[in-house]
Amino acid sequence: MATTGTLQHLCRISASLAVLLGLLGLSSLVKSDEQVPLVLWTSEGASVPAQAPPSAGHIVEQQQLNSYLQKALSRGPRNVVLFLQDKMSLEDFTMYGGAFGNKQDSVFPNLEGALLSSSSPLVLPAVSWPASNAVIGQLQDHLETAPLYLDADTLGQLRLNVSSPALLVFRLPYGLGADLMSAKEILSGNDEVIGQVLSTMRAQSVPYTAIYTGLRPSREAAALSMEAGLGGGRSLLQARGGYRERERERERQRRIQERAGVYAPVQFKEGEETCILMWAKSLSVSILRRGRWEEYDLTPATFGKDVSPKLHGSSCDRTKARLVLNYQEVLGHSNFKLIFVMSQRHYKVSARRWFTLDMVELEYDGTKATFNGSRHIYAPAEYSYRCQSVTSHRWPLLVPRTSKDPANQWRVVFEDFQIQGFNVSGGEFSYASDCAGFFSPGIWMGLMTSLLMVLVLTYGLHMIMQLHTMDRFDDPKGPAISVPQTE
Repeated sequence: MATTGTLQHLCRISASLAVLLGLLGLSSLVKSDEQVPLVLWTSEGASVPAQAPPSAGHIVEQQQLNSYLQKALSRGPRNVVLFLQDKMSLEDFTMYGGAFGNKQDSVFPNLEGALLSSSSPLVLPAVSWPASNAVIGQLQDHLETAPLYLDADTLGQLRLNVSSPALLVFRLPYGLGADLMSAKEILSGNDEVIGQVLSTMRAQSVPYTAIYTGLRPSREAAALSMEAGLGGGRSLLQARGGYRERERERERQRRIQERAGVYAPVQFKEGEETCILMWAKSLSVSILRRGRWEEYDLTPATFGKDVSPKLHGSSCDRTKARLVLNYQEVLGHSNFKLIFVMSQRHYKVSARRWFTLDMVELEYDGTKATFNGSRHIYAPAEYSYRCQSVTSHRWPLLVPRTSKDPANQWRVVFEDFQIQGFNVSGGEFSYASDCAGFFSPGIWMGLMTSLLMVLVLTYGLHMIMQLHTMDRFDDPKGPAISVPQTE
């Protein structure tokens, strides 16, 4: 089993061999379905401060990853090329990287060549996938520049400057079909993209720092590798049948969800990239008229298979996000808007970025009702926020901005609500930060019941310990014991 000394020795031998064998040695120590690998290197002739890889079995979290990136960019090239694969796991290298001596079958020749030419590559075999999701945000903070999403063909049209930092992001696909060769072909194609990008960078003679990682672990590949390992090398073909069974089960679950009415979230795109996501099981608003609450359900006009909500007026950038849902004829108002205003900022106390849902606004016929949500609705910047119930009247998370605000005449109710306004990747929600506290009513009931049972058991044991054995017994052959009544 690999150790820290072994990894250092492998790095002295060859950078490419170290990344493949190091990943293989650590794959048995970490849960590969929860982490992704990350590889960092520089262009030929450029160098970064040498950094010791983590010890065997250590999982790199967000704060430690930020430290690695900060050291690499402090004296290294500040033109960063980020290869961001949709999914990645250790098994992608062990199965397709020629890690068992069959180098001719490796699908990463360009990656290995880049690592060989780099003076100080950094290999992080196990990075928590929420931390890998935050790589773009961390690089933005260090470089103080916005990311530029490109493909290999358009990179040649861009002219880079050594003195001006740039963050170039190349999204790489990942898919695993019913045939094992499909993943191998996709990874091989991704490696060709890496080779094409690096070749273009060399042609421009611009030093760079390159990073190769994934947004999420490729769980299918990990499960397939474990199944194959249980039966030995010859069980790979048998594992295909198990994989097909899992695919059929996923398809069955997907159809069940479709029949149950599960629909896609609302997406707002800035250019080609999704920057805001919002989903809810139910959206409803109510207004107080003549002493009665009149309710209106906005769900059918917001979600559904053939529903396209109008989002004009929405916007997003690095620190602010605004989602505007436009409706017609709501509770007697011809024009009605439901607006979510979010912001993202760095908090020194927690040493990380958080996003908050600052306000929920109802805009109708020139009037605006504003609910404040910043005190209760917040999450880490790289996460999404989810809550079973977001309301303004029963255990309110949304409160009117002032006592005279028109919001006092309104109620909003969002059931099974989830929203994300920053760091959206792949058009999917990131890991959800739930509003529920640790001590839910169910947990309190369980604790109180357990405490009551412990008290009853303790009382019973105490009573049993108070019983005393008789010190005098009747002898059937002798005279009876006489107990005076005066005693």
